[in-house]
Amino acid sequence: MKKVPFTSRRKFLRNTGLASLALSAEGFTPSDQHYLHSFSQDQHQIRIYSGKIQKPVRIIMASDTHLWMDDQRGEAYRQYSGRMAKAYNQTRHFLTGQPTNPNDSFQEIIKLTNDTKADLLTLPGDVFSFPSEAAVDWVMQQLSVLSAPFQYTAGNHDWHYEGMEGTLADLRKEWCEKRLKPLYQKENPLMSAMDINGIRVLSIDNSINEILPDQLQFFRQQVLSGVPLILFVHIPLYAPGRKTGFGCGHPEWGWDTDKNFTVERRERWPKSGHTRTTMDFHHQVFTAPNLLGVFAGHIHKPSMDVINGIPQFVSDANATGAFLEIDIYPV
Repeated sequence: MKKVPFTSRRKFLRNTGLASLALSAEGFTPSDQHYLHSFSQDQHQIRIYSGKIQKPVRIIMASDTHLWMDDQRGEAYRQYSGRMAKAYNQTRHFLTGQPTNPNDSFQEIIKLTNDTKADLLTLPGDVFSFPSEAAVDWVMQQLSVLSAPFQYTAGNHDWHYEGMEGTLADLRKEWCEKRLKPLYQKENPLMSAMDINGIRVLSIDNSINEILPDQLQFFRQQVLSGVPLILFVHIPLYAPGRKTGFGCGHPEWGWDTDKNFTVERRERWPKSGHTRTTMDFHHQVFTAPNLLGVFAGHIHKPSMDVINGIPQFVSDANATGAFLEIDIYPV
């Protein structure tokens, strides 16, 4: 990998809130949460240490690629896809500042996964800017040369044709079935689990900013399994001090704090705020004794928070070439 200019490194650290800790940040959990021994972050490299695993695991994460390619099959939907089709045609690389684009960034992730002999590539949402058949076909072709398995969950843009009538839950269900189905590899689109060298990697779809009862029950069952867990979601979970647009489970999330529903042409967040299920999920996640970490995207800015001793890492957008390289080591 090319050496990163100092100015790019400093900017990255400032965005993650780690500048005062030089090039790495270390966190230690309370002694009763013995699954997670310690963790560190150095730019896009995450290291997690646990006394409950026997073999190292390497995971590459790429979120928010925002592929915008389309063909004649999408002509009937141009009134819904027009804004996002223009959003990420050309980007700047998150480290070098050089011109890049979503297609090149995604292909680099495939190459990185193969070259580093990663155990898993995880894609937690917004691989697409809208549910384009051409883009889904292209992604499946790229994934066919992977030397590792992959795990996908939808982001809000993956299934959203802006301005199309319907509730967010109904639109997600419809377009996950019509467009995104190949990416799920016959798994449940709303939740899945994959075991890698003694670690269970969970993927839960919170792309409508809410958690459903079946998803909460699924997570509870995984906690009860006693297996070391890693959780991937698209939208980060609420962390104290963060804005309402940042985190799923924010106590002030709702009608009055929804600033983007007009631009995104979708239904407005409810006046009642989050459901009890969503708030219970947030509590369950950050009290799970066997959870080693939470990983998310959506925000397009890197960050790291620690809640009750459990770290949450948020990645910059893969549209700019960004990714996370997650290494989990036995103590």
